Amino acid sequence: MQFEERQKERNSFSNRALVSFIIFTVLFLAVLGRIFYLQITTNETYLTAAESNRTYTVPVQSLRGKILDRNGNVLVGNKATFDLITIPAKIENLDAFLANIAEFLPISDKDLETYKKLFNSKAIYNRELVLLKDLTQAQIASFEVRSFRFPGAFVGKRYRRISEYPELFSHALGYTSRASATIASLPGIPSRNWRDAEFVYASGLISGQLGLEKIYDDSLSGSYGKKIYEIDARGRLYNLIKFEDGAPGEDLYTSLDLLAQQAAHEAIDGKRGAVVAIHLPTGSLNVLYSSPSFSINDFANGIDQQSFDAIIQDTNKPLFNRALKGRYPPASSIKPAIALYGLNANLTSWERTIEDPGFFILPEDGRVYRGWREGGHGSVDLTKAIVQSSNTYFFDLAYQSDINQLTTHLGNMGFGKSLCIDCFDEDPGLLPTPEWKYAQYNRGWFTGDTVNMGVGQGYILATPIQLAYYASLLANKGTARLPHFGSEPSPEIAAIETSNFNWSKLHKALELVVEGPSGTARRLSELKPFKVAAKTGTAELVSLDSKEAYAEIRSDVLQRDHAIIIAFGPIPNPEYAVSVVIENGESGGLVAGPVAVEVLKKLIEK
Repeated sequence: MQFEERQKERNSFSNRALVSFIIFTVLFLAVLGRIFYLQITTNETYLTAAESNRTYTVPVQSLRGKILDRNGNVLVGNKATFDLITIPAKIENLDAFLANIAEFLPISDKDLETYKKLFNSKAIYNRELVLLKDLTQAQIASFEVRSFRFPGAFVGKRYRRISEYPELFSHALGYTSRASATIASLPGIPSRNWRDAEFVYASGLISGQLGLEKIYDDSLSGSYGKKIYEIDARGRLYNLIKFEDGAPGEDLYTSLDLLAQQAAHEAIDGKRGAVVAIHLPTGSLNVLYSSPSFSINDFANGIDQQSFDAIIQDTNKPLFNRALKGRYPPASSIKPAIALYGLNANLTSWERTIEDPGFFILPEDGRVYRGWREGGHGSVDLTKAIVQSSNTYFFDLAYQSDINQLTTHLGNMGFGKSLCIDCFDEDPGLLPTPEWKYAQYNRGWFTGDTVNMGVGQGYILATPIQLAYYASLLANKGTARLPHFGSEPSPEIAAIETSNFNWSKLHKALELVVEGPSGTARRLSELKPFKVAAKTGTAELVSLDSKEAYAEIRSDVLQRDHAIIIAFGPIPNPEYAVSVVIENGESGGLVAGPVAVEVLKKLIEK
């Protein structure tokens, strides 16, 4: 009995020992596995983490590329500037330091307040801090002779984004300003590190905000470099380990023409409006000008709040890009397009004649649509209707038209759509359809709506760049290249097909608008040594029944009609197409026409 009890105890002990051995063996293997995992499998990960804890990567900004016109003139570039930069960690007595600097360099209250606000945080982490920007040569010299007294300060070179023509290309080029989001070109750098990025520009990290600066921001910006520093436990930089240089931005060569853009600026003379010119063989935009304008230098290098508020509150809206976003009734400039539709649909011919009494009466309800000339133009064929701009002829032609076919035709000519390949935020204008009107106003389409469209009035709205594209399509006899800012030919669009006879007759009629004795733009004939084809337009803002009623509202400049012209030349082998819109200018031939001529002269007489 005693033997059995001893045997049970031995068995129990053996079992417990076996269990303990198994447990310890499992634990030992687990520890061994963990050691293997940490030292072998994830060794590189932990080495990277350890390295990250002892180093700090600072992005280094690259110099932005220049933007040039088609002749190599620099439109916007980089101008060197010099700032007084301090190292707060090396400044023992801030008040004494600032007092000594102020003895020979003026420091504004605003600069002083900003500097003191940031001083402590920069000192803790051993970062640089700018005290004064854009020092003059005299100020630099004053500091340099005293620099031995200021071991915590030095003069550093920075750049500013500068244009020698700050208001001339504003809406085409756009501008740069502080980058609104973390730059993503160096994904290995934590987002918090970007606050310590090393600047090339005095205004900090910049990116394109509008225009070509925005569209081509990636190529203009280049790639960021980086500096890798050793840091201590508090995150203070104390030793540069490695520097990897970035690539500077690429220069952007555009199709813009400095002299032609200057001609547009001078000819428009501060009026509200826009000018667009297209090179027919390539579709290149040689002029894209909107007036009034604004200084891109102010926006690129820090505009003060008062100046910004003044621009925003300006009733002339200088920030508004009229060339790409201005919506205007095309008025009589649309008549060549209506003529082509009528010819192709067999609704009219060059020989067809009607009597123009100065108005058109809608058969359905007797509504009267008046022409611009009291008493009308008498007996009118299609050529005369274009040359003298007979509204009655085109009221009648539009009345016969099918609205769905007509809008398809106008859409093929560029109306109602964005056209430019690399323009920023282009507006598509408005090409109305019965479906659009019902959705917008919950009303059906009336025949009178089609009649109005026949003279470019009513709901239809076009932008200046659409009008220039449309002019290029007329000049090229049915084909056109999409507008863009490059020098290589853009894709060609075959939009309108008609006979060579029709094109020949249409070109001759448009030439007579300027060169003929009775054309609506005949006063332009003597302003140039070459021949031009054109179509003028006067876009009504208020629909009135008589000239007397218009005379009453004319005292309000903002109620006056817009002046429009589309033109191409030189004839007979056109190379350029131009559109000009002058808000409240009233006469396309008298007001918009001379602007178009001056631009064409600079382009043709190069």
